[in-house]
Amino acid sequence: MRPADQMLSRYKAEIDERQTLIDTIVETAQKEQRDLSSQDMELIGNTKNRIQELRSQMDPIADASQLAYDSRQKLAEYSKWMQDQNGAEKPKDVEYRSAGHYVMDRWRAGLGQADAVQRLDIYHRAAAHQTTADNAGLIPTPILGPVVNFIDQNRPLVNRLGPRQLPGQTWSRPKVTQHTTIATQSAEKAELASQKMTITKLTATAVTWGGYVNVSRQDIDFTQPGILDTVINDLAAVYAVQTEAAAFTTFDAAATAGVAIATGAATAAGVMTSLWDAVSKIYSASKGAGQVFAITGPDMLPILGPVFPPYNPQNAVSPGLAAGDFGTGLVGSISGIPLYVSAGCGTLRILVFSTAGAEVYEDRIGSLQVVEPSVLGLQVAYAGYFSPMVIDGTSIIKIVKTP
Repeated sequence: MRPADQMLSRYKAEIDERQTLIDTIVETAQKEQRDLSSQDMELIGNTKNRIQELRSQMDPIADASQLAYDSRQKLAEYSKWMQDQNGAEKPKDVEYRSAGHYVMDRWRAGLGQADAVQRLDIYHRAAAHQTTADNAGLIPTPILGPVVNFIDQNRPLVNRLGPRQLPGQTWSRPKVTQHTTIATQSAEKAELASQKMTITKLTATAVTWGGYVNVSRQDIDFTQPGILDTVINDLAAVYAVQTEAAAFTTFDAAATAGVAIATGAATAAGVMTSLWDAVSKIYSASKGAGQVFAITGPDMLPILGPVFPPYNPQNAVSPGLAAGDFGTGLVGSISGIPLYVSAGCGTLRILVFSTAGAEVYEDRIGSLQVVEPSVLGLQVAYAGYFSPMVIDGTSIIKIVKTP
């Protein structure tokens, strides 16, 4: 390969790397649902300037290479014309500029044109065919980003309840356990009914969730896409997975048992009986406070989906569950109860909530970094304080499906 071609290839590879860096920065901000930070904007601006510099370096070289190629082709045509005019000896080697030129000569040879037959004969007799197997050391192995990473960092349960700001290491929530009373007066001047109001205290404590990875400086400098952003994003995603599962475990343990879905294939009537029983129990417990929703795991989709297909008539109890929407958490509704799917849920169960019966508290620390000069390493951690809090277990109903 000519030096000019080598330089153009190097410039192209660097432009691809710079563009991948910009894509990674934007993708990270999008995943975290935030605007680009000033540091992100500065890094993108520097990267854009470098790409413009590379383009200004490439254009003159590319133009010169194209001019040289065109000149060689024109000289080859002149040389052939002069040899034909002077009766000079025919060339001993034939080199086709493209597959199209070769196909045209095959077609002309089939028509009986002697010069095409001669060129094909020389080509097949004398040409040394170069293939990729002969120069494997010159063929790069491209890496196409971003990194394929299958992990569900959506938190349907936590997001539906709405994380509240964690107020401190320990905090409490007052809850009425006994109301005052009102009754009819038994007779004139008779004593009225009286009952004191009692308020208890629900206590919660901040729980720290986190993890870290020690990354070598070489790994940071030489990987493309960069390993540092990939590791931090993965730590954040795993944090989301673990906290979602922790919330479900807490609420599942405190939930009140509802009517189970019977053994065998589920029916619309059976599911509806369980859901309406749950709604009845929730109303009796929370007196209509909050909003009702249900959440289940992916293992319940083959059970519920066929019972409530998305092509029901207008008088059906559900508009149907849409399988294509499961990535957003919400897959549809049954009798007006929104149904969410979360990978953090337990097996063969549905939890029906009143939002008044459960709360989650969170304060994300985010990513932390510290340099280890002695080993050329960078220790990266991701952490947060997360605590689910059961306000009223009778406002959370657990519906299980017996196998």
